[in-house]
Amino acid sequence: MLRVRRAGERGHAGHGWLDTYHTFSFGDYHDPKNMGFRALRVINEDVVAPAMGFGMHGHRDMEIVTYVLEGALQHKDSMGNGETLRPGEFQRMSAGTGVRHSEFNASQTEPVHLYQIWLLPAKAGIQPSYEQKFFANDEKQNRFRVVASPDAAEGSLKIHQDASILLALVDAGKTVEYPLLAGRHAWLQVLRGSVTVNGTALQTSDAVAVSEEAKVTIVGDTTAEVMLFDLA
Repeated sequence: MLRVRRAGERGHAGHGWLDTYHTFSFGDYHDPKNMGFRALRVINEDVVAPAMGFGMHGHRDMEIVTYVLEGALQHKDSMGNGETLRPGEFQRMSAGTGVRHSEFNASQTEPVHLYQIWLLPAKAGIQPSYEQKFFANDEKQNRFRVVASPDAAEGSLKIHQDASILLALVDAGKTVEYPLLAGRHAWLQVLRGSVTVNGTALQTSDAVAVSEEAKVTIVGDTTAEVMLFDLA
């Protein structure tokens, strides 16, 4: 069973310095039919203007994942971390008992284009923590590379939920498959390019929820990058 979420159906807000699209209900955008999927609660696609960003603000009991497509994002938090996230790097921050952080475009001249994802943790009240890691393109070329998992498999970041996050770069005409175990569900987000997933054509920023399928089959219609969530 597939349920498609088209890019143009998402919530949208333009704040001048921020152009943001909400896959699920977020902020002033409320859609009772799209409150999340399994442990996934937020998928926001943001473009932040040069030198602008989100000032220091707090989170609790949420797994916050950030992936930059273009540009650079400067991160600072109350745990003492101060990092810049660039394309190819993946960031996981567990808010747990409480953390404050800020995120700003690190460039004075170029926008930063990113995805920020929130997942509900398996349990509340864990110790806040932070990880950031670079994953080279050749690790993702026409195959899935796990970038976050509950057991930090294959050198991935550790996420505090029964969920894995994988990235793949798919060349035009190539096929990448992901087996979906019984009782598991997948969310596939097209980050760029166009693909066909289990026979359904998807464009940039489209997504599809997959349930009760033996596998997820992605065919590159153009050169594309996709993010897949394997969820309980």
